[in-house]
Amino acid sequence: MHKFKLAALAALSSVALSGCATVINGTSQDYKVKTDPSGATVKFTNGSTCVSPCEISLKRRHDTRADITREGYKPVYVLVQSKTGGAAAGNILLGGLVGGVVDGSNGSTNFLSPTPLSVKLVPNGAEGEAQLLDKKDKVISTVQAHNDKVRDDVAKTIGVEAAGKIAPTPVAAPAAEATAAPQPAPSMQ
Repeated sequence: MHKFKLAALAALSSVALSGCATVINGTSQDYKVKTDPSGATVKFTNGSTCVSPCEISLKRRHDTRADITREGYKPVYVLVQSKTGGAAAGNILLGGLVGGVVDGSNGSTNFLSPTPLSVKLVPNGAEGEAQLLDKKDKVISTVQAHNDKVRDDVAKTIGVEAAGKIAPTPVAAPAAEATAAPQPAPSMQ
């Protein structure tokens, strides 16, 4: 009887610990967006839209693209990458394989990057590029440099067109040779 209770307790613990990140983090992330200047319209590839500064709920496991527009400023887009967080390793250690599979499949161990999304826009007609800022409004990089860094990875999930990656030009098939009617063999006279 003691072995049965021990086995039941072990099974219950395994189920309780599986999906630990799912319980703690959830499968969505409250994603903050800020632009300088504020008042920009931000449209995501999932169809969600907000006006900055704003906070929107996005699925942790999905890469996305944020298109940012504001009258008087150059339009820009930012590729937002879903990255695996540190909870994945801890979950496998504490929750075992089942917990790792549950959390890995629903994306609850992931986080969206950059977070928060903070962009300094460039006025129309001005020189320069939009800049990606950190939480303290310090420049991290240009938006273009960030997009170039993550483009190949993000293109795998949102597509090459949405990621701003030019699709390879298909190689044209060789032109079919015209088929001529068989010629009679030359006569030997």
